[in-house]
Amino acid sequence: MDRVLRYTSCLDAISARGFETTLMTTSGAQDSSLKSNGTLPFPAVKPYRMFPYNYLRRFNDFLWDAQNPNPSRESAGRLFRHAGLSSRMRLIKRTAELTAPLLSADLTERGLEKLLLTASRSPEGSAWLRENRPRLVLATGPHRFNDEAIVGEARRLGLPVAAFITSWDNLSTKNRMVFTYDGFIVWSEQMKNELHQYYPYSREKPVFVVGAPQFDLFFQERFRQSRMEFCRRNELDPGKPIIVYGLGSPNFSPGEWYAVDHLVKQISSGKLGDAQLIVRPHPLFDNGRLRERLKTFYPRVVVQKTSNPELAVTARFQDAEQIGDWVNTFRHADVVVNFSSTITVDAAIFDRPVVNLDFDPSPGSPQQQLYREVNHVWTHFKPLAESGGIWLVNNLDEMSDAVRTYLAQPELHREQRRWIADYVCGFQDGQSGERMAEAIIELAQAAGRR
Repeated sequence: MDRVLRYTSCLDAISARGFETTLMTTSGAQDSSLKSNGTLPFPAVKPYRMFPYNYLRRFNDFLWDAQNPNPSRESAGRLFRHAGLSSRMRLIKRTAELTAPLLSADLTERGLEKLLLTASRSPEGSAWLRENRPRLVLATGPHRFNDEAIVGEARRLGLPVAAFITSWDNLSTKNRMVFTYDGFIVWSEQMKNELHQYYPYSREKPVFVVGAPQFDLFFQERFRQSRMEFCRRNELDPGKPIIVYGLGSPNFSPGEWYAVDHLVKQISSGKLGDAQLIVRPHPLFDNGRLRERLKTFYPRVVVQKTSNPELAVTARFQDAEQIGDWVNTFRHADVVVNFSSTITVDAAIFDRPVVNLDFDPSPGSPQQQLYREVNHVWTHFKPLAESGGIWLVNNLDEMSDAVRTYLAQPELHREQRRWIADYVCGFQDGQSGERMAEAIIELAQAAGRR
């Protein structure tokens, strides 16, 4: 979310309309680029007690899953989430499943909300809200631990609250947003439809479709670099093809390393021609170890620095140089390889061919079913995987062949890639930050008229 607040026109547009903004952020103390009238360190937040709060929250999640089956959550639960449940949590899950025919999920969730509002998770946040009485509290990460605590304090004080759904997969993969919001901001019509499906009360609330503000940065001249400049910064040869492997979370798909290792060996041996490889770690998991591991393959293989590993994860942000690397990596990539991540969308916006793993490259493929189901079952990615806009590969040799073919014929699947970008992002005009600002202002004004 720091990309949206630091580098789009959202906050400037709000200020231009005469509204003051205050940001509560876990990373603001590390960087001075946040553009707001006030930036506060995020107030201290404590967790709910397991009994009764978290046990009942999980009961609520299981009840909704039983009454409103969701392909993504059913798959994730079956393949990995439910495997580590304690005996007590298994009992709660079974109780929810048995009582599902008898209970109203809506009424259960509203009762749970009332219970949660009896507990204060952030007295410090509550004190600030009570003193300042903002016209609107916007959660930019409504599924996150910290944001939810402040939303709860705002609801306890009767303050209007709205939610910006941070990413295109959140509604179909995350646990329930229990608190009631007065309005929502989403990327696309598809996300709006999912919001209405999973949160029926939202049909009676304002929902603003603004596009994906983070991708405004792809259209900003200040981040545009020529291929020559980008290659100089990343120690690459501008005359040679650039292959990018974008890694996901090692907690979710640890086997991706074997796909990277295969590409490294293919490039080092010349089997992919005179190509170069950029390995791009997930920003939350860039600890510098991968650079050390692959340094002997330099300069044919370069590992980007995507975040600040010296900082705690909650305090990390991407500075302007790292944003420039992110944007121009996909602007100048010749082929992008990944496993079913938002990197697919990054590449599609710039019309860069995408090779997507449809298999677990680990020895023995222990997560083969997970890789297949993310692509062919999960709500957010199935339409992309089956659109024809990405090349699904079933083994390492197919991956190499697909990369080789795309290097020779980058125009393949171009129209389908355009569909992917339109489907996920809604708008691609660099103005989503402006639309987000207008949505926030409208929500604040509507709250003032209540």
